[in-house]
Amino acid sequence: MLLAVATAPLAVACTTPPPPPPPPDVLEDLVRAARSDAALATAVGAVETAAARTEHATRLAAEVDRATPKVPTTSSSSATPTSVAPPAGATREQLVMALRAAQKQAADLVPTVPTHRAGLVASVSAGCASLLEALS
Repeated sequence: MLLAVATAPLAVACTTPPPPPPPPDVLEDLVRAARSDAALATAVGAVETAAARTEHATRLAAEVDRATPKVPTTSSSSATPTSVAPPAGATREQLVMALRAAQKQAADLVPTVPTHRAGLVASVSAGCASLLEALS
């Protein structure tokens, strides 16, 4: 009887389902957009824009990785591709539209993220704005 009482907690622990994976990080969309924009900028020959958007993707992905609890069954942003193939037939106008969309996406996200992330997200939005000016 004593053995049954002592092993009962183990039986419960073994049958408890694991907690659900955390929801996707809201910054992951910004990471994907930055990588896509970098590929688009590369395709149209905007080297500085490609470098800046690659840096945005790197910094955002680092924050996602830092904030995402490490659960063995889930993948983090580091498991996603770090670059995107440049699209065929890309145009400068597509790049401008993509940068405008990324600027708005980041600006809209700023008030919804914790203050320790707001600076990073606002910097991405401001960076996109400056890249747009440079392309003009």
